[in-house]
Amino acid sequence: MNKNTKPDPEEIFPVPGFETVTYVKPTVKNPHIIVGDFTYFSGRNFEEQVFHHYDFYGDKLIIGKFCQIAAGARFVMNGANHQMNAVTTFPFYIFEGWNEDVPSLSQLPVKGDTIVGNDVWIGQDALILPGVHIGDGAIIGMNSVVGSDVPPYSIVAGNPAREIRKRFDDELIQILLKLQWWNRPVDEINRLIPVLTCGDLQKVKKELKKLVG
Repeated sequence: MNKNTKPDPEEIFPVPGFETVTYVKPTVKNPHIIVGDFTYFSGRNFEEQVFHHYDFYGDKLIIGKFCQIAAGARFVMNGANHQMNAVTTFPFYIFEGWNEDVPSLSQLPVKGDTIVGNDVWIGQDALILPGVHIGDGAIIGMNSVVGSDVPPYSIVAGNPAREIRKRFDDELIQILLKLQWWNRPVDEINRLIPVLTCGDLQKVKKELKKLVG
């Protein structure tokens, strides 16, 4: 890999020789899917992993920068939900020949936008349900079903996904949330890589404190 080449968030295939890893942002055509720079997916067509995303709901899938989305990870949007405050849950309005108009959104269990923070790792075959908010730096375990919000820098797994533990102590989490390294210029991020990838967390904390004041 040529380390003299500046990273390009608009490059579809960022790993030389591999066309099974893509930067998501330049591949997305749906205006209701918003993805930040350098977020990658282990696959070729990320939009095929977003289900029941119908225009009349108006909900968005918003994903931050530098996220890592494994093969088979799926996002279920609000269109998957059926009306539950009536006798039947059958959606007559989507089929021809039945005398029902599309109900107002107030009659449907719409849970809002699905939002994934920055530097989030979503494991293989994880399922993210409608309206979930996943905080910065979180890790979602393989095969997890995420139906509720995930705090920043926490690890969740299971069905339903439950918090296993925080990744770091509260002080370091607050430093990282204040730092927001993913919003810094590429050249600065390159200089930060030795700190961002260091396993000595006390050393990391000491170095990052200098940057956030």
